[in-house]
Amino acid sequence: MSDAVVIFEEKATNDGHLVGVATLNAPKALNALSLEMIDLLYPQLLEWQDNDKVVAVWLQGSGDKAFCAGGDIVQLYNSMVEHPGGPNPYAEKFFTDEYRLDYLIHTYSKPFILWGNGIVMGGGLGLTAGASHRVVTESSRIAMPEITIGLYPDVGGSYFLNRMPGRTGLFLGLTGASINAADALFVGLADRFVTHDKRDAVMGDLLAAGWDADAEQVVNRVLRQREKESQSALPESNVRNQFDLIQQVTDADDVSGLVENITSVSTDDKWFSKAAGALAAGSPTAMHLIVRQLKLTRQMSLAEVFRAELDLSVQAANKGEFAEGIRALLIDKDREPKWHAATLADVEVSWIDGFFQSPWEGEHPLTDLY
Repeated sequence: MSDAVVIFEEKATNDGHLVGVATLNAPKALNALSLEMIDLLYPQLLEWQDNDKVVAVWLQGSGDKAFCAGGDIVQLYNSMVEHPGGPNPYAEKFFTDEYRLDYLIHTYSKPFILWGNGIVMGGGLGLTAGASHRVVTESSRIAMPEITIGLYPDVGGSYFLNRMPGRTGLFLGLTGASINAADALFVGLADRFVTHDKRDAVMGDLLAAGWDADAEQVVNRVLRQREKESQSALPESNVRNQFDLIQQVTDADDVSGLVENITSVSTDDKWFSKAAGALAAGSPTAMHLIVRQLKLTRQMSLAEVFRAELDLSVQAANKGEFAEGIRALLIDKDREPKWHAATLADVEVSWIDGFFQSPWEGEHPLTDLY
């Protein structure tokens, strides 16, 4: 295996076209998305988009455990320690480049196949959400668990969470609940379920296909057939089963009401109880950020969402709550974060307001997105 953090290949089809394949190659780190990976992927995806011989692009992770378990937040933590209170040049570049890459995937002009096997979290879900053909497998475990580290679901989360059925996006954003393949199909984060053992067969089918037809239809035909062969392995959807309860508990007038509703539920359902427990242990600041961000971005375009997220993420990197969450979970691993406010009631409105002030005095770094 190559030492490169992203491996790029161009596989020839039987009729003389190419499928571009990119593999995140940091399996020991569960393919955590680093700035180096981001800055390698972006120009290569642009090149494939402009290459008439390339008919489709495929993105996957190395190994069988994870597509991508999230962003490389340890490097972000180091930058926050080095630049307390900001400005933080590394964080500004990381989030800007990451969101620009995510936006490119959302707006890609060719079929973009995302093989979402294993763990797909945080930044990995940012790469997944915009792909035109999002494939999940029997081992897919998808989550935006930012509540546990004092952040909010970024990488386009403000866009795709707001477009989920009912208020499931609000629930998943607040609790960081892990969802499976059936859940992902139900909430609109996946398009196809294909068992992982068929990955090579899917690629073989794509290479054997005739690409003179519409490329989207070619990919759909291949995935549709392999999906039919995989149906017996599709798990049960927790989100679908708990949809009515989720609707009930997210019907509240303010953040404290939401949190109280979710955390006070008495149920034997282990999935719901785990989600409620994660919320109860999460950052009170993040609870406010998540609710306000989803409300503010509800009617925004995709480009507007990424600009708003960049503002919020850079401020989060400057204000300390995010760094403390990472410290407690991944650096010291004491799991005893000293949050800015110990309870929801202690969170000052002015503190939250500061997160939503743009840090850019001049032109916004993502002003060219449209």
